[in-house]
Amino acid sequence: MSIRTRHILVLVAVAFAGCSLSGCGTINEKISAGVSDAIPAWAGGVPADAPPRPGTAKYDEFMRERERKRLLPAAEREEAKPASSSQSAIQ
Repeated sequence: MSIRTRHILVLVAVAFAGCSLSGCGTINEKISAGVSDAIPAWAGGVPADAPPRPGTAKYDEFMRERERKRLLPAAEREEAKPASSSQSAIQ
């Protein structure tokens, strides 16, 4: 194989790799959202306690429950606020 042919093949391979890599930057938001949901939490994906995405049925249910809890008096809410460690050290 001559030197000129080798240079052309290397140039074509580098151009192909560059075009392939630039295609990764053009993934649209719907594909990236779906892929990020499929990644497990231990690998850096969405944690289990994250709220659902807007536009889904679970999101509407989540917002109704959140609004219901917001309208409850503070004494009836089931969420207890933890005491800070700085105040427990003072007492």
